[in-house]
Amino acid sequence: MTVTGGGGRRRISVFGATGSIGQSTLDLIARAPQAYDVVALTGGANVERLAVDAIRLHAEVAVTAHENRLPELRARLSGSGVAATAGATALLEAADRPADWIMSAIVGAAGLPPGLRALRHGTVLALANKESLVCAGPILMAEAARHGATILPVDSEHSAVFQALRGEDIATVEKVVITASGGGLRDWPLARLPHATPAEAGAHPNWEMGQRITIDSASMFNKAMELIETHEFFGLAPERIEAIVHPQSLVHALVQFNDGAMMAHLGAPDMRHAIGHALNWPDRREVPVARLDLAAVARLDFAAPDPARYPALALAERVMATGGLAGAAFNAAKEAALDLFIAGALSFTEMAPLVERVLDRMEAEGCLEARAATLDMVMEADRLARDRAAELAGSTGTPRRAGQMP
Repeated sequence: MTVTGGGGRRRISVFGATGSIGQSTLDLIARAPQAYDVVALTGGANVERLAVDAIRLHAEVAVTAHENRLPELRARLSGSGVAATAGATALLEAADRPADWIMSAIVGAAGLPPGLRALRHGTVLALANKESLVCAGPILMAEAARHGATILPVDSEHSAVFQALRGEDIATVEKVVITASGGGLRDWPLARLPHATPAEAGAHPNWEMGQRITIDSASMFNKAMELIETHEFFGLAPERIEAIVHPQSLVHALVQFNDGAMMAHLGAPDMRHAIGHALNWPDRREVPVARLDLAAVARLDFAAPDPARYPALALAERVMATGGLAGAAFNAAKEAALDLFIAGALSFTEMAPLVERVLDRMEAEGCLEARAATLDMVMEADRLARDRAAELAGSTGTPRRAGQMP
């Protein structure tokens, strides 16, 4: 589908514009205003940031997911010519607006419905919302194929694999290795981890990201999600995908081929690299990221992840082996556990066991089985997993607040 605007400019929408990925995307768009017409920007509660960006980039519409913030958004956009809407229906309507390229960066399962809607229009979907593939990978990929749409990975790891595979036959791939920094708590003694606070888990040594994904980095739940993403997007068997700890965050992924060769993708820890690759695809154009000085880097370190420190990785293997609705349940339970940790109602090391218990319960109830899942089935599994997480967290009594010593 080609719907370029005046002067050959590309029509662009950014879902999740106020988050870290969205802001990095807008940074690149703002550097070339002659190249783009901004259609829709969406955000959450930060309507001030949303309105400022919508006015600055002359968007057609700004959408907040929170209907109670619509009056404020309208007031901030008054006289600008930018329309203001709110709520889940408004997000879908924004996805229906003709666009050449859409960034899907809404955090969580909420990003799935608008992403699916956008694919129906045969657009290019730059996918930073990893939950879409984890929860509904087969649905998403089938929808893209049905409508001739293109999905481009924006996670730095999957962008790296995508680039390493350019011109290659996927059948020649023996193994894909996804790197992980290990997060902000990687050097902590195991005995100290139960007492980690959200602030401590939310401080990353290399990347500048939002609180939730930074905590997921510390628990390696984000890497568990990325293993599942790799399985769904590239169609690789689980046994051909692995994670490795790489503290420098300079090698983003490696692909090993059947002739013994291994291709590594290196770059500075800046999401604008992966975003820029998707924005400019199939071409390569200059992106304002730091260039690596290998002599200054001097060394690259790798280590196998400790299963005791990162139990989320084993859960990812279980999800891939189970299939069906396991990904949707896993993601929802993970989000619920993270909410409890941030609220101080669950300790850092209690998150993975809670997710495991939710999967155990739902498997026993037969809630994970699905030969051909639909979006409604995915959303129902999401709801059930959140309910089970709340029940199971409550059944353990009054949890110790994160950071509280025994």
